[in-house]
Amino acid sequence: MIEFHLEARSGVAPYLQIVQQVRQALLLGLLSEGDKLPTVKEVVGRIAINPNTVSKAYRELEHLGLVAAKPGVGTFITRSLGQASLAEHAPLQQELRAWLARARAAGVTDAGIEALFRSTFREISEEEK
Repeated sequence: MIEFHLEARSGVAPYLQIVQQVRQALLLGLLSEGDKLPTVKEVVGRIAINPNTVSKAYRELEHLGLVAAKPGVGTFITRSLGQASLAEHAPLQQELRAWLARARAAGVTDAGIEALFRSTFREISEEEK
């Protein structure tokens, strides 16, 4: 089952952080069709968040067609976004870990790493068009 976490300094609304975490878990194959999300009460108990915020995130996920709520039963994943399993991504993840270690050793901050990644990703995306 997915474990949500919130980053107060991210500037991203808490409900969107939950939505993003579910999408990321789907892309990475950590969640798949039929999996159950934690109940609102379970999420509130684990990360001290307003229940309305969790409900809003789950409604957004439902609107996106990623989950379906079954009253009295729970909220379930309705489709997958991933194309490969985590095992298939392992070599890429190892390369990324090595790159991150080199970036940190060079003194690049987390914000700098994220900016560099986003910038490079945008450049490559533009080149592929």
